[in-house]
Amino acid sequence: MSMYASNLMRLGLLLGAACAASTQAEEFGGFLFATFRGESTPMTEQVYFMVSQDGRSWKALNDGRPVLVSTVGERGVRDPYILRSADGSRFFLLATDLSIHLNHDWNRAQTAASQSIVVWESEDLVNWSEPRLVKVAPDNAGCTWAPEAIYDQQQQEYIVFWASKTADDDFAKQRIWAARTKDFKTFGEPYVYIEKPTTVIDTTIVNEEGVYYRFTKDEKHKAITMERSGDGQVWNEVDGFSLAKLTGYEGPTCFMIERPQDGKSAKWCLLLDWYSRGRGYQAYETDDLSQGKFVKAPPMDFPFEPVRHGTVIPITRDEMARLVDKWGPLE
Repeated sequence: MSMYASNLMRLGLLLGAACAASTQAEEFGGFLFATFRGESTPMTEQVYFMVSQDGRSWKALNDGRPVLVSTVGERGVRDPYILRSADGSRFFLLATDLSIHLNHDWNRAQTAASQSIVVWESEDLVNWSEPRLVKVAPDNAGCTWAPEAIYDQQQQEYIVFWASKTADDDFAKQRIWAARTKDFKTFGEPYVYIEKPTTVIDTTIVNEEGVYYRFTKDEKHKAITMERSGDGQVWNEVDGFSLAKLTGYEGPTCFMIERPQDGKSAKWCLLLDWYSRGRGYQAYETDDLSQGKFVKAPPMDFPFEPVRHGTVIPITRDEMARLVDKWGPLE
């Protein structure tokens, strides 16, 4: 095990804590959804924003046009992941550097594509930096897919993780790789984060009361797995995960759609991209994340279809007001 992997196993993860602190300090204002729309045109493989007060009925910002457009690398981005910094001072948006519309070959996209991710940053969600291309994957990687990030409170740095195939095994399978950074500009040496017998992609992690839940796509079975960890070191499958046999889904993202109040537990929403049918995100909810017993929720009210692999974060009232003022009126 490398020094980096060993450090990862000892990590004290901070997932969404800064965001939670911010939205508690200021009045909760709703949710922001960063997503993309597929590969039918160069503009559908860019970053779109939607907002919602309840996490179920969404309105598009910028009249349903992209909010952020990549001018670097492959000039297309997929799988946007947005996070609030650990100190709450800024936001980072990470995305896959890939355009299937411009480069139609999915084999090339796995074995001869970008070794970088695209990064934007902002202090207020409305004024964003120019996109920057940052190499994170190994030199022999064939792709760098679906980057997300967590914060290691002990080391006071972020761990960015993604899926890559490498030439080490002749691009036989995808693994989840990771690298550490303090600023999303310079990164440490990449290392394998998740090694499974078969291909895995699209990992996302959430935290509830100090317990971590990890959702990952098992590419062999085209299904989503759910794991639990109390310390970030040992991960175990969640027995009885109710969605384990769903096939043709990817791009999981999970968020607390209803906060605990009046003696009721929190409600969590798991969104799964039904890519095999071209249907985009389907919603599943649970009021007991630890048991993994999700039920199909009523369809979300989206302003466009399909809504693909993305991220939902809570925002304050002031942040909601700024977003609407910048890119409203709401569609």
